[in-house]
Amino acid sequence: LIGRIRSSLGVEVTIRSLFEAPTVSGLAERLGTARPGRAGLARQVRPERLPLSYAQQRLWFLFRLEGPSPTYNIPIVLRLRGELDRGALEQALGDVVARHESLRTVFAEEGGVPWQQVLESAAPVLSVRAATEGEVWDLVRAGARHGFDLEREPPLRAELFELGDREHVLLLTVHHIAGDGSSLSPLARDLGRAYGARRRGAVPGWPELPVQYADYTLWQREVLGEETDPGSEMSRQLRHWREALRGLPEEIELPADRRRPGVSSRRGGVVPVRLDADLHRGLQGLARESGATLFMVLQAGLAALLSRLGAGEDIAIGSPVAGRTDAALEELVGFFVNTLVLRTDVSGDPSFRELLGRVRNWDLSAYAHQDLPFERLVEALNPTRSL
Repeated sequence: LIGRIRSSLGVEVTIRSLFEAPTVSGLAERLGTARPGRAGLARQVRPERLPLSYAQQRLWFLFRLEGPSPTYNIPIVLRLRGELDRGALEQALGDVVARHESLRTVFAEEGGVPWQQVLESAAPVLSVRAATEGEVWDLVRAGARHGFDLEREPPLRAELFELGDREHVLLLTVHHIAGDGSSLSPLARDLGRAYGARRRGAVPGWPELPVQYADYTLWQREVLGEETDPGSEMSRQLRHWREALRGLPEEIELPADRRRPGVSSRRGGVVPVRLDADLHRGLQGLARESGATLFMVLQAGLAALLSRLGAGEDIAIGSPVAGRTDAALEELVGFFVNTLVLRTDVSGDPSFRELLGRVRNWDLSAYAHQDLPFERLVEALNPTRSL
């Protein structure tokens, strides 16, 4: 909403204003005193070598450190029932890759400086193999563990497993350097539209995207400015976070039944938790009454639980934020997500509503300073690192 107001009306509305004036009339009053909006995202003049975004730099560093690895793969698994036109599917995949430059970008490096190379065409080859119901999920897991060579290999793979004439499983694997969780909806939507068009013998008639990921990369650096400039957005947000995180514990200390390993194995598990409809309605009602979000309610509950389990009174939780702060990014496949530190003060035996108020206040401030790349914040704070 803030991005759309900025692009339509040319003014900057804070996320706190949305919470304090959550009606059309209340927000309209705020618009009269809002400051001019920052430069909107538009197509940029591209230099000979396109820099990486700050988020991409983090993953490129890990790639150079570890080599090809499946750690940052995003698998998308689709069960397809009914008649399948393989030729149309392969053409549709080519259409999607042509539409989103991030899916046909490789990364070169010279003298320790990486840059993006957008390939003119890089339609993925759709590999097809027969499989039984009993073996297909092992094949899917193996395919999702593919290690991308980011220097030479486009960051999208497509594999089709044929279970029968009218039963297939499609695995799309995207490296995180080219996409994020919010990219999955436009990716799946565009693939569906393109497949429908190709089955009819037509090309997809979608509108041209207003920008590409490379435009975002250049715009991001322009908006944040140089850290050496004390008046830049980068400097302003870094000052905020330095002050906000002063005295932060280096890790959450929880009593555990075994020692933390010296190096992360990256082996993990999933614990499903179900909330029934009545509890969900109650949590939503509490959020509305408190002028908060359901996320804030759950965050307050988690902080209270961790504190009760022995984690102390200063609970810092890392949380992703979508990072799509301009309306031009809504339909784009790319890596925009950032990490925010959400710090909760549990001291003084607060009631839960009081604790929720503290969480709400911190989170709104964090969202207002969400553009600072997390990796730059870690560099600035320089905490003791652990593998």
